Amino acid sequence: MTSFTGIWVPLVTPFQHGEIDIAALQALVRRLTATGIAGLVVCGSTGEAAALSEAEQLMVLDAVLQAVPECRVVMGLAGNNMRSVLGRLQQIQRRPIAGILAPPPYYIRPSQAGLIEYFQTLADAASAPLIVYNIPYRTGVTMEFATISAIAQHERVKAIKDCGGDQGMTMRLITETKLQVMAGEDQQLLSTLALGGSGAILASAHIRPDLFVRIADQVRDGHLREARELFYRLLPIIRLLFQEPNPGPVKASLAAMGLMHDELRAPMQAASPALNACLAQELKRLECA
Repeated sequence: MTSFTGIWVPLVTPFQHGEIDIAALQALVRRLTATGIAGLVVCGSTGEAAALSEAEQLMVLDAVLQAVPECRVVMGLAGNNMRSVLGRLQQIQRRPIAGILAPPPYYIRPSQAGLIEYFQTLADAASAPLIVYNIPYRTGVTMEFATISAIAQHERVKAIKDCGGDQGMTMRLITETKLQVMAGEDQQLLSTLALGGSGAILASAHIRPDLFVRIADQVRDGHLREARELFYRLLPIIRLLFQEPNPGPVKASLAAMGLMHDELRAPMQAASPALNACLAQELKRLECA
């Protein structure tokens, strides 16, 4: 069973002329996995999964698995139609995945009892470990601690991607549940790890993933001063990467590094010229880090 520790990268989906750029995707994942990251997350919000058809999502997953068969890969699974979600789950589980990352159903805003039923139904149907993705500002629903605690009782619910923005909740999840707690807000990486979190799923780790891995290693080994210093060196780029909607700034940075085209699917927009200039300056500084 996969242990959800360390730094995981939620992949962008490269495009060229409106289509998935498989060559760029596979080159990117080979580059990332060579840096010591713990794993990859495919078709999450950073991967523009909402703009991909079901067939395209499977295409991305298959391309990643083919390129880095030795790497642990988690697949995103979002939706608000239970039958459809379960159908896609069965297709995904035919692949050798390390886990499923699932948020609450978006838009419909189910009750807390509805959330428990939703995740228990998913977990019952899952053969892979389940990571609960708590991200209220995208789904429109806040998961209460009692709800998460109840969901965590299921044997296949193993971890949570914590984007709730509540440090008190984060500490309760770490100390009062069996879940592995992974930071999902990039600026909360250090605090979550220092409080006892297991790892992180961070879009900003596309850029200098080796340094993000070093921070996780330093915290694990008790070198908090060094981890803090390195985190503050990375904080400017982390802030810039979320100055405009994700993944626009991440893709702009990767394009500046020559790794893909700076292309998103509408209504998502590429990073503004002003932000591109700031990113270029910060990327140059990080080359020497």
